[in-house]
Amino acid sequence: MKRIAVIGAGPAGLIAGGFAKTDDTRVTVFDRNEKAGKKLFLTGKGRCNITNDAPRDEFMQNIPRNPRFLYSAFDGFFNYDIIELIEAQGVPTKVERGGRVFPQSDKSSDVIKALVRFAEGRGAQIRLHSRVRAVEKTGEEFKLSFEDGESARFDSVIIATGGLSYPSTGSTGDGYAFARAFGHTVTETKPSLISLVTEETWPRELAGLSLKNVTLTASRGKKRVYSELGEMLFTHTGVSGPLVLSASTRIADDPAGAKLNIDMKPALDGQTLEARVMRDLEANRHKQMKNAVMGLLPSRMVPIVLELAGIDPEKTTDSFTKAERKNLVFTLKNIPLTVKAASPIEEAIITRGGVSVKEIDPKTMESKLVPGLYFAGEVIDADAYTGGFNLQIAYSTGAAAGRAASGLNQ
Repeated sequence: MKRIAVIGAGPAGLIAGGFAKTDDTRVTVFDRNEKAGKKLFLTGKGRCNITNDAPRDEFMQNIPRNPRFLYSAFDGFFNYDIIELIEAQGVPTKVERGGRVFPQSDKSSDVIKALVRFAEGRGAQIRLHSRVRAVEKTGEEFKLSFEDGESARFDSVIIATGGLSYPSTGSTGDGYAFARAFGHTVTETKPSLISLVTEETWPRELAGLSLKNVTLTASRGKKRVYSELGEMLFTHTGVSGPLVLSASTRIADDPAGAKLNIDMKPALDGQTLEARVMRDLEANRHKQMKNAVMGLLPSRMVPIVLELAGIDPEKTTDSFTKAERKNLVFTLKNIPLTVKAASPIEEAIITRGGVSVKEIDPKTMESKLVPGLYFAGEVIDADAYTGGFNLQIAYSTGAAAGRAASGLNQ
């Protein structure tokens, strides 16, 4: 009977473990943590954005890093497959804005339980508190050495250890070390889907303030690389929230110096907004500007926006000039920020970079350098935007690796 080890009990590892188990295989999924799917608890703000129901072409447009590598994996196991699998394990799903798929319960724990039930129901064993320290190959066998000093031998190994983000969940780069030990190239790892630190310090004054229905644009030089309507958040060091996480992916390779622009009133063009400003000023005659524009902005933003527009907050609407009005309108549509850096990779939702796809068979996820060694999930150099796309990469590569390791793809 073929012995298969899966290192990592996240979404990629659990799917791989389930698909690797057949009547002719014995599968063990090892994880260093006290519970499976620990990082999955954090996804979707604890709700778990399972996948995205976008059609194939649209789905691929949301994968900026090595999308072609994933075509075969998606052919074998795609978004409708994971939805069916999750629901078959007793967890109904729902689709929300942007095609994001969530469990109806809004509990990530339900998704984790479903993946565990799938793997164990197929016959895979899950061993927790089992950190693998080294993987070696002698002859046709792989030797796994564990932190507690024990060792075990297997015929095939699937590495599904995640990246470097959220190390408290066990993602500390172990898989990269295993890959390098076998001669694999690991491309430079960087944070992606991450909060951004800004050159400007004024965001700290607004820390905790969330903006909804604004448009965030990111540019590098004269080239616009991202623009989207949605929600964002100010932090003590800069900006975060869904829009910022998505924008960070577009500038992940070199974030420093990128320009951000916030349009506070995306539904109004400049002329319409100017008319709105005039009405507000007329309704607040004789009042100071800091009070007259309260209807246009969250109160905490008023002094910031007036300063950016070069307007004295103490002056009254009676002395407000046409030039100042145009400056205010322009600022409301163009609040500028400059990216200083991405936040540390430990805070990133995903890691950009990883085991080079040039050294992995895209159909089977098997190493081109070491027969019997497979990779799945975030450890591979492929990542996507926010919205459930990264988890689908984990499921699809996990399914491909599991099937291939079991011999079903041969």
